[in-house]
Amino acid sequence: MPPRQIQSLLALLNEAYAGPAWHGPCLHGSLRGVTHREASWRPAPGRHSIWELTVHAAYWKYAVRRRLLGEKRGKFAEPGSNWFERQPGNDGKSAKAWRRDLALLARVHRELCAAVSELTEAALDRPSRGGRHTPRRMIAGTALHDAYHAGQIQLLKRLVRQR
Repeated sequence: MPPRQIQSLLALLNEAYAGPAWHGPCLHGSLRGVTHREASWRPAPGRHSIWELTVHAAYWKYAVRRRLLGEKRGKFAEPGSNWFERQPGNDGKSAKAWRRDLALLARVHRELCAAVSELTEAALDRPSRGGRHTPRRMIAGTALHDAYHAGQIQLLKRLVRQR
């Protein structure tokens, strides 16, 4: 069993992603029932869709895991970083691609938790290899990032469903 501080950080990550969260829907819960058509809707030109927020959250879970493990860039599911444009159509391929990106988010969350569970408490407050942020700050920040985007997704769901 991981040390107590590691357990607390894992609980924080899991609450923000999978819930139950005291503040409202977790990230996974906010995505439950969202169709690929809803996920691809934009509130205005140049604004992000639910789908793009989902892949963005997956990317940052990957990036934090990579930093915790000292890995080099370039092993994310897609080339690029931070934001990944999604312009799906209304066909079956888009529904399949949406499910694939939801599965990507779930997978990188599990991988991040696995990396966190291997940390020692002593490592939590030392800057990560090649970085200036500590593992503790990045892990907690990832949970906050999930909660932030879960809120955005909840708002976008209301807007798209009111159209």
